[in-house]
Amino acid sequence: MITITAATGRYGRLVVEALLRRGVPANEIVAAVRGPEKATDLVARGLQVREADYDRPKTLASAFAGADKILLIPSADFGLRYPQMVRAVEAAIDAGVDLIAYASFVNTDTSTIRLGEAHKQTEAFIRESGVPYVMLRNGAYIEVYAGDLGGMDYALNSGTLIGSAGTGKISGASRGDLAEAAAVVLTSTDQDGKVYELGGTAWTKADLASVVSQLTGRPLVYEDMPPEAYTQVLVAGGFPQFMAEIIADAGFSATRGDWYTESTDLPRLLGRPSTPLTDVVATTLKRNGLL
Repeated sequence: MITITAATGRYGRLVVEALLRRGVPANEIVAAVRGPEKATDLVARGLQVREADYDRPKTLASAFAGADKILLIPSADFGLRYPQMVRAVEAAIDAGVDLIAYASFVNTDTSTIRLGEAHKQTEAFIRESGVPYVMLRNGAYIEVYAGDLGGMDYALNSGTLIGSAGTGKISGASRGDLAEAAAVVLTSTDQDGKVYELGGTAWTKADLASVVSQLTGRPLVYEDMPPEAYTQVLVAGGFPQFMAEIIADAGFSATRGDWYTESTDLPRLLGRPSTPLTDVVATTLKRNGLL
């Protein structure tokens, strides 16, 4: 039995879909979610849906019961991620799982990204626990850069895409590709101890602006600014201070190579090249009503 945590999130749902496409019977997949009421469609498709709240360990024990493999997907509660993952790992060990797959960040062991610190701590905790594991170090989601966090409509109206990434290369990939790679790993044998650096063909923020411009037929250029200045622009645009700082830091980290990898793990697992930047951006723009 394969258990997917945060299975109603965008990435989690895509992993479930990928598992089903690979022939895993629906009743052998557990969607472990904080709010089961959001997973009625998964129940209708034959999946087992169980409550799993990282902040309520008792729910984890029942959610993980009988699991052979567990994919741990961290929550969006950035400041709480590490203690939440500690509780989840301990519950998985108590459940006697054969393998923990952890959805981490690319280059976790060397990354300077503030958001990556919890991943470093969690990876270390998993290793030290002695449980069989596999690390899925996901590259940046292209969709986030292409408008899923908002702001692309403003960029198109102003003709300027702002950021703090400089000319840093970003080995971003689509959520779908990363989810498919996770499904391949979860349905494969001999994964204990493996670490996958999962990045697509690298691009820069200027490349992204060029692609958006080509797709929409509207002029768009990338304007770089210091992270402090970018933070203030985000705050003025309505982002909370802490979130603005995290976004600006994540962007600036590209200048240090934190989002870049030369690994071919992703296309190797997929058995094909990763989805091109243009295709992912087009899908994202359409979903957000910008194309």
